[in-house]
Amino acid sequence: MPLSVAALRRRLPLLLVLGLSLALSFTLIAARIVITRQLLFVFLLWNLFLAAIPFGLSAALHLAARPPGARLLLPIGLVWLLFFPNAPYLITDLFHLEPRPGVPYWYDLALIMSCAWNGLMLAFASLLDMHTLVRQRLGLWAGWGFATAALGLSAFGVYLGRFLRYNSWDVLSNPFTLFYDILNRIQHPFTYPRTWGVTVVFWAFLLIAYATVRLLGQGREPGTPDTR
Repeated sequence: MPLSVAALRRRLPLLLVLGLSLALSFTLIAARIVITRQLLFVFLLWNLFLAAIPFGLSAALHLAARPPGARLLLPIGLVWLLFFPNAPYLITDLFHLEPRPGVPYWYDLALIMSCAWNGLMLAFASLLDMHTLVRQRLGLWAGWGFATAALGLSAFGVYLGRFLRYNSWDVLSNPFTLFYDILNRIQHPFTYPRTWGVTVVFWAFLLIAYATVRLLGQGREPGTPDTR
């Protein structure tokens, strides 16, 4: 899929800032390993890699020299949706924060917050691309409907990952158990209050945060029309 050079140039500042932000997370993790000689938070590197997959997919679609057709957009969109929850999932790594010997408490807070921030920014940058593609094809309301649904499914995916310990690969490696647990919670919602409590609260948070980021981007230059 050939890329548009002009679109790539417009995206370079975002790629630079995201690269610097990710480099900060990598540096904090590496420095902690050197200081403590422990691999305690090295799993965050894998989580960041998974969070970058949907951003890479959506950026490739957005930067294409020609608008992607439905035959390309639908399968890539499904893969994107499968991996998208990995990005906001990084917020829940704050569960690992506790005082530990060897490094100050504030250092671990900064380290995990840096990774959580990168997860959110990768998620929102990716969703902005997909939102734009849907809006251009189907209109304003369809675009927001897609974004709202994607964030809702992502919030449910965060629950599945954090509390039931599923990941994106389980769709292929463990599909029957995964689908059974999902279907069971849909059929008996009142039996699993935590499932829907986590999903609804994270959904509301992600939707408000995404709308805020989107509005901040639109307000960057007063009078500039929305092209997203």
